[in-house]
Amino acid sequence: MSKSKRLLDLMMTVNRKRKFTVRELADEFQVSSRTILRDLQELGELGVPLYSEVGPHGGYQVLSERILPPIAFTEEEAVAIFFASHALRHYKYLPFKEESLSALHKFYNYMSGDVRDRIDEMKNRIDFLTPARQAEFPYLSQLLEAATGQKVLLIDYQSKGRRQQRWIQPVGIYASNGLWYCPAYCFLRGGIRTFRCDRIQSAGYDEAGPAALDLRHIHLDNTEHYGSPPQEQAEQSLIRLYVELGNEGVQACEGEVWSPQLLHIRADGTGWLEGEIPGSDLGFFARFVIGLCSEATVQEPPELVAEVKRTLTEMLEKYK
Repeated sequence: MSKSKRLLDLMMTVNRKRKFTVRELADEFQVSSRTILRDLQELGELGVPLYSEVGPHGGYQVLSERILPPIAFTEEEAVAIFFASHALRHYKYLPFKEESLSALHKFYNYMSGDVRDRIDEMKNRIDFLTPARQAEFPYLSQLLEAATGQKVLLIDYQSKGRRQQRWIQPVGIYASNGLWYCPAYCFLRGGIRTFRCDRIQSAGYDEAGPAALDLRHIHLDNTEHYGSPPQEQAEQSLIRLYVELGNEGVQACEGEVWSPQLLHIRADGTGWLEGEIPGSDLGFFARFVIGLCSEATVQEPPELVAEVKRTLTEMLEKYK
């Protein structure tokens, strides 16, 4: 095995192991301990953050800020990865904003000149737009860390003119239309709730809080199956919704994060909204339906029809 290949394989090996000894690596690579020591020294000079401990239980370990081994990409793969990261620039807040910018800078500068020229030609010809928002999302990193680490956070949450503290265990975070959301188990409500991240005024750990639950089976793709407990659903007085939609109405609904649970589409492109909604959401759906104009017709419930009429009356009063 050539020295360059051994160094590359050694970098992959030490990144994969939590802790190791020189003897273990020497046996694995079938070289002398002296050779492994020289190789480890070269890896350290290349930037691999190695830490050594002396004593009978000593050895080497890689610090948390690991340097990943080189990966070979085709030109098409490199361009795709660049633009996948480049698209995130429209988000003012990200859980890894500085890291993504640093990675993009490294990725671009280590490409060959002809690939950089190709990317420069494409930069202003492809984009992934998201609405610019004035909202701030300073706690995305903490929420994501708590979600991946199965940890409980104490948040100060502002909603509907009321501000209160809540213990939550985040499931994950996602962005939609320029806003960030965090589905989480709410210990106050006893079920999964979705929190607007810009309404979180503070977030932190507190040992006095409840013990973390095992939520590893819950993720962003299945949170709708773990919503309100049955007794709370009954208290919410769910109402059946049925709204007929034209083609453009269907397209508008497809852009809403809540639509998969309610939207049905026919072969001709028209469709309908059908399902049960909390009575407290009537105002939201009234405003949404009004925004669709003639592309939506409410058939049920009569309470929503009345709410649409009331809202339209208020709007007309402003233009008398």
